[in-house]
Amino acid sequence: MSDPSTERGPDDDGPEYDVDFRADPEAYEIGRGEEGVFKVEPYKSELLPLWSYADEESAEEAAEAIYERYERYREDDDFPGMDMARKYLRMGYTRAMRYAKYPGGKKYGDDGTEREPERWADGEKRAAALVFEEYWERVREDGAYRDARERHRKRRE
Repeated sequence: MSDPSTERGPDDDGPEYDVDFRADPEAYEIGRGEEGVFKVEPYKSELLPLWSYADEESAEEAAEAIYERYERYREDDDFPGMDMARKYLRMGYTRAMRYAKYPGGKKYGDDGTEREPERWADGEKRAAALVFEEYWERVREDGAYRDARERHRKRRE
């Protein structure tokens, strides 16, 4: 029997996630970077509405709300939720920093070549990025997160 979390359909650009990862945490793959943030349920539906990086104030509200969710997932020993919260914090940092370095957030020019980053094209987005970075770092340094990640990896071997 094939794993539904990794099957591809004819029109898909990525894996199919017909899985409730809270009900079936063993199906969750940690993945690279921010992989899965817009697909892994129920976490996408819980975290995406909280996520904003428009300015420092909205970033502070978003990062705090996402971190609070992280703490709930940690209390529930819900590693996929913990990891997805980490990914949303990381994504807040990376997206805001892109706007901080590139006017309009456009890293590539119309010809497809990478533009030179500016220092700082948008100071407000840089401030937002730094807020997310602080919370993202808290998760990465959390011993409970590291232990849960290791247990999850071992269960999937």
